[in-house]
Amino acid sequence: MSGIEGVQMSGFTPYVAPTLPTNPATAATAGSGVQSASGHAFGSMVLDGIDRLEQVQDRSDQLAVKAATGDLDNIHDYTIAATEASVTTQLTVAVRNRALEAFNEIMRMQVG
Repeated sequence: MSGIEGVQMSGFTPYVAPTLPTNPATAATAGSGVQSASGHAFGSMVLDGIDRLEQVQDRSDQLAVKAATGDLDNIHDYTIAATEASVTTQLTVAVRNRALEAFNEIMRMQVG
């Protein structure tokens, strides 16, 4: 059994980041422009990331309940899930903070 098979057997599903289309012509619908399609794709990526964060936290919570009630056979499953939830939350907060910093910087720019 390889290392990856062992990881999948423990219930851990690695996060795969969504990708944007590489050809802007195929990303934009007729008359909507590339900016609109990119904005929609970015919004979808943000929502997808938040959904995945929620799934990771839910799994960690479920395993925590099992560990507390004694129904969990392998405690390492919970520790892995809890660490994954913690790291995912930290990453999400860091990305949010950077986005807010960028927005504030844009708002401070002088027009004209």
